[in-house]
Amino acid sequence: MLNDYQELAATARQIRRHIIRMVGAAGSGHPGGSLSAADIMTALYFKVMRLDPARPDWPERDRFVLSKGHAAPVLYATLAERGFFPVDQLTTLRQLGSPLQGHPDRKSLPGVEVSTGSLGHGLAVANGMALAARLDGRDYRVYVLMGDGELEEGMVWEGAMAAAHYRLDNLTAIVDHNHLQIDGRVEEVMSPEPVAAKFQAFGWEVLAIDGHDFGQILGALERAREIKGRPTVIIAETVKGKGVSFMEKQAGWHGKAPKPEEVEKALAELG
Repeated sequence: MLNDYQELAATARQIRRHIIRMVGAAGSGHPGGSLSAADIMTALYFKVMRLDPARPDWPERDRFVLSKGHAAPVLYATLAERGFFPVDQLTTLRQLGSPLQGHPDRKSLPGVEVSTGSLGHGLAVANGMALAARLDGRDYRVYVLMGDGELEEGMVWEGAMAAAHYRLDNLTAIVDHNHLQIDGRVEEVMSPEPVAAKFQAFGWEVLAIDGHDFGQILGALERAREIKGRPTVIIAETVKGKGVSFMEKQAGWHGKAPKPEEVEKALAELG
């Protein structure tokens, strides 16, 4: 476990380097929304979540659901850095026979809790996990990461309604609010705003943070554990393509792989 923000930042930077290398090697994939979520994932897997990489099926582990499944590179990079599988396996992303498919497959890779891809489903699955914990008398927590473009899916709001109805205070949802989706700005394609007010109206506790500030990320995740009787959503303001100048705030890098020279430039910037 990492103990200070500098160590967390160094780990997040390494995860971003993995993302660039693996997507570049594959020649396809989703770098933009993976880079925006790297700090959130680092905080969860290296500071917050109760887990044991040697026992990915440990019943008392906290659960994580990557609802925006196309951001699989950040999940794979994080799991590898945390010790769930060898780091050198990352460059097999999207290759025939590799367990690192374009979207997470729980049957192929240790540490993947749910197969995701079709947007909007993750929150409902996380609801079921949180209810199961209650019924089984276990105290694990469930975390689900959604994209802000994903909030255009109607099923998200059915899940939000159910989570509040069942008072799932062992559930924390995080919105990677980078304001971009494949077709452009989220607010212009199909605006989900006001996001905070909508979750509040459904009965959620809402926390708004800078999704690249480890102090704010960890503070919000700790605060979420203290909330009783209702679920919590953390709306994390992020930058799509964070850390790579020519990818930042560019919708075009939602699902496009960098060329070899762009890989080298990105790695040089990340240090």
